[in-house]
Amino acid sequence: MTFSIKSRAEEIEKLKKRRLDLLIVGGGITGAGVALQASAAGMRTALIDMQDFGAGTSSRSTRLVHGGIRYLKNFDVEVVSETVQERAVIQHVAPHVTRPDPMLLPIYDEPDTTFSMFSVKVAMDLYDHLAGINKSEHLKKYANYTLDKEQVLKLEPQLNPENLAGGGIYLDYLNNDSRLVIENIKKAHDLGGLMVSRMKAVKVIHNQFGNACGMTVKDMVTGEEFDVKAKIVLNASGPWSDFVKDLDDKHDPKKTQMRPTKGVHLVVDQSRLNVPKPTYFGSGTNDGRMIFTIPRDGKTYFGTTDTDFKGDLTHPKVEQSDVDYLLRIINKKYPNAHITLDDVESSWAGVRPLVAEEPAPVDEKAEEEKPDVVSGASDSGSHKLTASQVSRGSSLKRADDGLITLAGGKLTDYRKMADGAMKMIIEIMNSQYARDYKPVDSANIKVSGGDFDSDHAEEELENYAKKAIAAGIDPVGAEKMANIFGSNMDEILASAKDVKPVQGLSLAETLSLHYSMENEMAMTPEDYLFRRTNNLLFNHDEIKNIEAGVISEMAKYYDWSDEEIKDYTEKTDALISEASLDYLKDAQAVKA
Repeated sequence: MTFSIKSRAEEIEKLKKRRLDLLIVGGGITGAGVALQASAAGMRTALIDMQDFGAGTSSRSTRLVHGGIRYLKNFDVEVVSETVQERAVIQHVAPHVTRPDPMLLPIYDEPDTTFSMFSVKVAMDLYDHLAGINKSEHLKKYANYTLDKEQVLKLEPQLNPENLAGGGIYLDYLNNDSRLVIENIKKAHDLGGLMVSRMKAVKVIHNQFGNACGMTVKDMVTGEEFDVKAKIVLNASGPWSDFVKDLDDKHDPKKTQMRPTKGVHLVVDQSRLNVPKPTYFGSGTNDGRMIFTIPRDGKTYFGTTDTDFKGDLTHPKVEQSDVDYLLRIINKKYPNAHITLDDVESSWAGVRPLVAEEPAPVDEKAEEEKPDVVSGASDSGSHKLTASQVSRGSSLKRADDGLITLAGGKLTDYRKMADGAMKMIIEIMNSQYARDYKPVDSANIKVSGGDFDSDHAEEELENYAKKAIAAGIDPVGAEKMANIFGSNMDEILASAKDVKPVQGLSLAETLSLHYSMENEMAMTPEDYLFRRTNNLLFNHDEIKNIEAGVISEMAKYYDWSDEEIKDYTEKTDALISEASLDYLKDAQAVKA
């Protein structure tokens, strides 16, 4: 079943004609997770997003499914237990997207350090116990261990040796956030869901009883507006949650829920910052932040910042203050690296959809929403919290007119958040519409591309890479494709012998682009270069050549006019320039 511009028109016609069981507004990881479960349960489900799938928060994370070991310092055992167990579930359902990769936690003998050498071993042992590592044959090799100072420096020679006491190695998981979104979306589509990007919610519509019964939407490609009818409407729009609620004329606009914060990551070549293993340490600035340095594809990226954000949610930008903050920390932790702005090859900024601890004052006479489920909330009292102190918990609420809002949470929680939402949705459908829907076992629904043995993921992906090499693909491209597409490699390779590389692109890149246009709704160069692949972020040396080849081939597929080709080229050039922070580098040159 194709998932492309060709099928989009058919799905829009179905949106116009069907009365859905569930309409989801928001195509990030939260909405994608609910769409998968609802489609698997047999519900008439549709999901819309005003941008590309995952174009907001869900393509701009630290790219980890993180276990949160630091919470053990405060004995938050239950939180860590849930997180590490859920982490393993995500790896099971998406084994090509989420991978085990041990992390180094260097321990410094200095004030306000998170762990000592004694406490880190206690924490890691408990962490392994909660994750069931010693009980799992395929995970035993990842059991934690400690290193002395000399061993840490042998592993990472660029680390600051001053006050370094040693370190711990423990299991964590790398992740490809935008791929996790699209693989959930594709699976929901395969199960019958209508998944439509570039479709903006305009207004909540109500029936004669005043209950929410759908949305007026606008096709951002054609400009057409029409109504989509649904028994239940779910707002899963992340940082835009308050904006979508304001599309409901029964909602009090003064009643805000979200407190978005911005996180920034910078990418340098690994020759400038050689980090052979993901590394995790405190910022050393008394702001409560932890910093990651992570190797990937010959590059090293590091972050993140955490500051309140009140700008354009669709276009968060890296500012000089963000760069200054991260470089100050990195150059203190790696004093011989001397990383400067000029070393930054790429970057990204994302907005976290945090649920506010202190909602804005509301009119006591206004209708109040009824909270049904709230998880992960913290008792903050009345004092103002810093951005880093705001709870990463999730909130599930149903308004008096029936509009459901699922907000907050972390990427690691997405499936459990969807579970909670589905319980509410199924109860409504069964009690109010006399249906007999039953919950699905979402822990065993493989996403698209994940149909292989997750306990032996490394071997399975190596086999897919070998098949690609046998089909004439270069070894580097074969490995990259296997890690991106997983079990969908069989479908891609079936046509490899009939495909000639596009000028400027390798055979691997050509096949990847064709598949993404035909089966992943990649409609623009940005969709492909940033979210379907991560070429924009981790392939700085080749990005201009790849850009030209991608635009040329997409122009043929989509029959773009010369004017459209020019427009997409200018937009993609601007995207690459912004990611490279040319605007900050130019400003710095002027000052010099």
